Amino acid sequence: MRARRPVALALAGLLAAALAACSNGDTNNSNASSGGGATVLNVGMPNGPQTENHNPFLGSSSGASLGYRWMIYEPLVMINALKPQEKGKPWLATDFVWADNFKKVTFTIRDGVTWSDGKPMTAEDVAYSFQLRKDNEGLNQDAIPYGTITQSGNKVDLTFTRSQFVNQNKILGVFVIPKAQWSAFKDPSQDTVKNPIGTGPYKLKSFTPQTTTLELRDKYWQELPKVKELRYTSYNDNNAQTTALANGASEWSFVFVPNVKTVFQAKDEKNHKVWAPGTLGIHGLWINTTVKPFDNPALRRAMDKVINRDDIFTQAEAGYFYPKIESVTGIPAPAGESFIAPEFKDKKHAVDVEAAKTELTGAGFKLEGETLKDPTGKPVTITLTNPAGWSDYVTSLEIIKDNLSQIGIKATVDKANQDAWFKAFDEGNFQAGMHWTNGGATPYDIYQNIMDGKILKPVGKGGVSGNYGRFSNADATKALDEYANAADDAARTAALNTLQKIMVDQMPIIPTGASNIGALYSTKNWVGWPDDTNPYGPAQPTQQNALEIVLKLKPAGA
Repeated sequence: MRARRPVALALAGLLAAALAACSNGDTNNSNASSGGGATVLNVGMPNGPQTENHNPFLGSSSGASLGYRWMIYEPLVMINALKPQEKGKPWLATDFVWADNFKKVTFTIRDGVTWSDGKPMTAEDVAYSFQLRKDNEGLNQDAIPYGTITQSGNKVDLTFTRSQFVNQNKILGVFVIPKAQWSAFKDPSQDTVKNPIGTGPYKLKSFTPQTTTLELRDKYWQELPKVKELRYTSYNDNNAQTTALANGASEWSFVFVPNVKTVFQAKDEKNHKVWAPGTLGIHGLWINTTVKPFDNPALRRAMDKVINRDDIFTQAEAGYFYPKIESVTGIPAPAGESFIAPEFKDKKHAVDVEAAKTELTGAGFKLEGETLKDPTGKPVTITLTNPAGWSDYVTSLEIIKDNLSQIGIKATVDKANQDAWFKAFDEGNFQAGMHWTNGGATPYDIYQNIMDGKILKPVGKGGVSGNYGRFSNADATKALDEYANAADDAARTAALNTLQKIMVDQMPIIPTGASNIGALYSTKNWVGWPDDTNPYGPAQPTQQNALEIVLKLKPAGA
């Protein structure tokens, strides 16, 4: 899930001159001298020059990279990822009803919705949107086990071969596409889409490798947004994006800024805002559990006890980006507070070097001077690796390196080539490194990504979708199955409690921070953004909820 990384690739100066022009002043912000209320919203991402492709299914497309696909293509139900346990907001579907222990769902499709080409959206389009995913493995990115897909009048019925309790939000949040256009594509999972047709309030106006512009449609099923035009600029790297935010050329972005208070917030203390709430996903030190002596859970538990999460949060994550994980279960709070088992409710991560040494001694390790030796007498060393350009992760590794020296582990930080790192992680040819997990409506997605034996592959075999640490535990796999297929909440709670205990006892990864869905934005021209007082949705411009944000924005002072 590369999309979770905040640190974008610094693509070598292909558009340096053009991008510099956009980041030296307000030249890209037509609101600066409009004289009246704002009409244009300038969105930026540090993702380098784009190739035109508006295919909403492709994570590599310009529409996904910059986030504008969500202004064109809409979901059946709008899910607030900050409150994933809440019932979603009806969108293209006015109602949805689950049955048969989440093996069936019935959607009632909204009347009066039109595509941007003027034709009506129908329940047939909705059924086709699911059928296309069922028939094309490359489009069924969440591996939903579809059964039957039927449509009658304004109703669409879906069945599944097993309970979809853990995937319900992924199904509800499916975006809808027009059958008339997509049935003509030869390979929908790969084809380039140059003429996107959606039900959203915007349509494509123009595209360049630097900037994609969307304009407001004449007709939309909801009240038309106040933002008349959206301009998505792809800056060459994090520095260019940060400069554009600081000087007002860019008004909304998702980018990691190490010294955010100085270089962004201080430039306009009244209007420059940072909001990065945590979600049910985590970042942490993944350990290759096939590599000795790190196959020993006592060693992993000892490592956990000396890692300083406060330093990682304040120094590596600039005190805002990935909120520190406090629960020993790895479940982020407050998003996951209600899931934490009673036995772990009050147990928090804390640096305790002496407890770590006791853990090691009990497992046959010996600290001789400043060197830890494993039960065979070999010094314990570890290579911590991440891509050189991922500054927050690399700083985290430097902190962890120093932390581990307190128990005699000699660590080396390897600043890797990004492509080589991805391959090494994918194939299990690494010792340890920072990585993220999947996230979802419950902690299931976190634990499944870390511990599921069904996605376990031997070292050397790539194509994994998780379990990068090659963690093998039959009890964990069984508990994951029991949770996903449970008949009631009591059974789900029992299974999740088991998974938490395995996490605490085995420590397959060492959690450090919660994932966030964050943003840096300006209230100078536009107000109505989500924040701590009104968290109606995550603020990241590349997420589906960005559509809801744009619909709520109003010109400042209006």
